[in-house]
Amino acid sequence: MMAAQPTLTIGSRGSQLALWQAHYIAGQLAEAGFDTRIEIIKTTGDHLQTASLTQAGGKGLFTKEIEEALLAGHIDLAVHSLKDLPTESPEGLTIAAVPLRASPFDAIVGERLAELERGARVGTSSPRRGAQLRILRPDLRIEPIRGNVDTRLKKQHSGEFDAILLAAAGLERLGLGDEIAEVFEPDQICPAPGQGALGVQTRDHGEALEICKLLNHESSNQAVRAERSVLAGLGGGCQLPVGAFALVGGDTMTISGIVVAPDRPLLIRSQTTGKARNAEDLGKWIADDLLWQGAEEMLVPEK
Repeated sequence: MMAAQPTLTIGSRGSQLALWQAHYIAGQLAEAGFDTRIEIIKTTGDHLQTASLTQAGGKGLFTKEIEEALLAGHIDLAVHSLKDLPTESPEGLTIAAVPLRASPFDAIVGERLAELERGARVGTSSPRRGAQLRILRPDLRIEPIRGNVDTRLKKQHSGEFDAILLAAAGLERLGLGDEIAEVFEPDQICPAPGQGALGVQTRDHGEALEICKLLNHESSNQAVRAERSVLAGLGGGCQLPVGAFALVGGDTMTISGIVVAPDRPLLIRSQTTGKARNAEDLGKWIADDLLWQGAEEMLVPEK
């Protein structure tokens, strides 16, 4: 007799978007012949109501408790938005797969950027988006906004904000693509490293690791490895607004990265092209070039 396939437990936050992601991976595993169940885990970030996640600790707020459950063996895998995952996995854990990436770009809801009136209120929870938007439109009032996607949309619809910035992938995954007024090109607003990509995290050995490797999409994996290498080269939990975008075509990759000053209209940019198999090295080159251009000094407030 053939041994029964294991039922894999997927750990997920309880938000609408996180559950969409968990069910998506469950569907991919079902197609490969594996049964799953989803366990909802509350994270530190879910309990916070402050306006600034950066002040509360930034990356890791939405992953710590899930990773602890994975290490303890309470779940077999976790599905993360890669842009929310720290660049270094805890000892004993690994990213087993990066499935086919959705749109990595940022979107504006409400009106197109050029159509917003002077002084319009624009909401974003991301220092990276806000800093780049201030360079594009210094006349706008850019203010923090918290809550899940639905909460933010309600705030915009009610007139609390004239527009809000969100990841295009999140809106599209929730069937809200019609809300998008404009999607930004990466030379307008450079995305967060790993934005639009999911990371399937498992323990670094065992059956779940081998099963989840079946879900990997290699060019998506190469792109986000390069982008995350930019962030790692700048310090991982860097306080600066950092963007990175890699485009893979065949065995070639073009990657660009930006760092924006948090307190003044100053942006530095770097770009290079190389072999996609050298993803981490290309990302590290971008980080080194940004540092050479003065990324560290941009942490110092302007006198």
